[in-house]
Amino acid sequence: MNWQLYPQMNENLYLRDPEQSEVGKKILTQSIVLIKELGFEAFTFKKLAEQIKTTEATVYRYFENKHRLLVYIVTWYWHWLDYQVMFHTHNIEDHEQNIHTVVDILTWQLGEKLTMKDVSLEDLHMIIITESSKVYLTKHVSEDNQAKMFKPYKDLCERISNLFLKHNPDYQYPRSLASTVVEMAHFQDFFMQNLPSLTDFSETKSLKNVKDFLVSLIFSSLNK
Repeated sequence: MNWQLYPQMNENLYLRDPEQSEVGKKILTQSIVLIKELGFEAFTFKKLAEQIKTTEATVYRYFENKHRLLVYIVTWYWHWLDYQVMFHTHNIEDHEQNIHTVVDILTWQLGEKLTMKDVSLEDLHMIIITESSKVYLTKHVSEDNQAKMFKPYKDLCERISNLFLKHNPDYQYPRSLASTVVEMAHFQDFFMQNLPSLTDFSETKSLKNVKDFLVSLIFSSLNK
């Protein structure tokens, strides 16, 4: 399924809206490709400029630095995930089913081929797994938070926590469980590919196993 999502992005993330020009769109699409291939540490604006056949100065007209660009990319993904949770749980009264659906979304078990216009969402998903924690594990996280750069991530976790509360209104830790589940879905994926002794899924390398683990964790917590 080809998803065309145009979220309202935080203006603090960019100097010039990249969605408003062809060069800006190339910056986004090719930075996703390069960050996936090289990793965030090795990624530079110079390499990006060479990839899209422009100047490094042009890239800097859109983004203050590569961290802001990473936050933009990751934020777009959080918007997309939040939309998926909303879309697939809307008007469904079976709270247990909705929780299963959330875990399906987080572990890519919906069975849909997901793409957007110029970028595979699988590439974005890989960046989330390997790079997303670098968005907020910084010395300036408080300033970025005040600028509401993490609001889409908070909105996603809030939506999931509300689904937990619908299942068990008396549960004391819905936000903590929601953020833990979101992070764990990505960490367990990373661990089974790269640090196998930190997971029980290194042999199968199956996201279905990660899903089963998360479902077990959620309902063990909610049904106490």
